[in-house]
Amino acid sequence: MDLNTADDGGKRVSAVQQGFEVIEVLRESGSVHISDVSEALDIPMSTAHVHLKTLESVGYVVQDDSGYRLSLRFLRDGAIARSNLQVYSAAKSEIDDLADTTGEVANLGVEENGQRVIVYQSEGSEAVYDNAPVGEYTNMHWTALGKAILAELPSEYVREIIDHYGLPAATGSTIDDAEQLFEELETIEERGFALEDEERRSGIRSIATPLNVDDRVVGAVSLSGPKERFNDDRIENELLPALKDSNNVIEVKVAYE
Repeated sequence: MDLNTADDGGKRVSAVQQGFEVIEVLRESGSVHISDVSEALDIPMSTAHVHLKTLESVGYVVQDDSGYRLSLRFLRDGAIARSNLQVYSAAKSEIDDLADTTGEVANLGVEENGQRVIVYQSEGSEAVYDNAPVGEYTNMHWTALGKAILAELPSEYVREIIDHYGLPAATGSTIDDAEQLFEELETIEERGFALEDEERRSGIRSIATPLNVDDRVVGAVSLSGPKERFNDDRIENELLPALKDSNNVIEVKVAYE
C-alpha cells in the first residue's frame, strides 16, 4: 500500500500532463476561452488552442456560445469507475435507507491516493447540504469519513500520507499536528467511530464508521448535518446505532457478493 508518487526517473509525457492541466482549468472554471487557459497555465495562446481542439476532437471537451467546457463523457467515465467498486454496489441501497431513516445526509467514502473520495451520497428529508459533492477529493484528516479510514490503515502509510499532503487546516478546529492526529486515530479505533466537529466546515458535524472486510478497510459510511442536530445525545442514542446497523449489512454484502 503506497501513494502513486514513486520516483520513476521523471519519465512523463509532457503533452499528456499539460492536457490534464487544461482539464483541471475547465473543471474549476466551467466554460472558458482560449485566453483563460493560456493565462491560467502561463502557456502560449497557440498551445492552449491545440490542447482544447485536441480534447474536443476526442469528445472530452465541447465548444458552445459561452466557450469551451468539459463534456458529459466524464460523467460516463465516472459512472463506470464507480460501478467497478464492489463496495459501491453493496452500499448504495443501505446509504439510501440510512438517509431515509435519519433524515440526514448519508455518505459512502473511500481512500484513493491518500485522499478521501465521496463515492455516493443520499439526502434525507431534513438534510442540510454541506457542499461536499459526489466525486470530491479532499484531505483525509478534515473529515469523519477520512479519519475513520485512517484509523484502520497501517501507521507507516498514514505517515506517508501526512508527508505528502501535510496537515493543512480547513477551520480553526482542524487537527494540524501529526501526533495529535495519531492520538485521535487511536481513540477512533478504540470506540469504533470517528467524529468530525466543525473540522471541515463551521456549523457541521459528522460521524463515520469504517467498513472492514477480510481485515482490510474498504471505505467508510458517514452521517453529517448541522451541529445543533448532531448533539452528543442524539449521536449516541439514534445516529450511531443506525450507522452501525447499515455498516454491518454493507460489510456482509461486500464479503459475500
